[in-house]
Amino acid sequence: MKKEIIKYLSKYTKITNELEDAITKSTFIKNFKKSTILLKEGDISNECYFLLKGCIRSYIIENGEEKTIEFYTEEQVVTPLNYGNSKPSNYYLECMENVIVSVGNPKLEEETFKKYPQLESLSRVIGEVIMAKNQESFTNFKISNPEKRYLNMLKMRPELIQRVPQHQIASYLGIKPESLSRIRKRIINKK
Repeated sequence: MKKEIIKYLSKYTKITNELEDAITKSTFIKNFKKSTILLKEGDISNECYFLLKGCIRSYIIENGEEKTIEFYTEEQVVTPLNYGNSKPSNYYLECMENVIVSVGNPKLEEETFKKYPQLESLSRVIGEVIMAKNQESFTNFKISNPEKRYLNMLKMRPELIQRVPQHQIASYLGIKPESLSRIRKRIINKK
């Protein structure tokens, strides 16, 4: 699994033998079973994750109803909003499948970055890429109607249809399950 991390990071920079060794030494892999809650509302989030295998969902509970914020799949970074700042979390992280992750924490990051400054630079570059993708995703969501959101999800993340329940996809799209059913039926009828 550590080789997959190297492969991912090599998309952003040349990985020297020294850097590969540093990454391998500072990488901690964990397995979690489906339905494991990694973070609950009110918990302090001191771990972040690089998803090697599986799917993680973030959600909030508002007026007794779960509202899906995001789905994370392979090669995505899961950094809780209040990660490392000792503030309680406002949301949950749940394993939608059996999951394999590389786990980070603020202390480990600080030690690793001090020892290997090139990893801090690499982390910053990846953070900027992630922020740009999140901004684009947010903008597309805001300017799209529900049908267009669904079509965009089918185009950008088609695997979600097979991996997560339809009611959670509806929540992720900001609609009710009944509306998602109507949208899907309308799309099928257009073909």
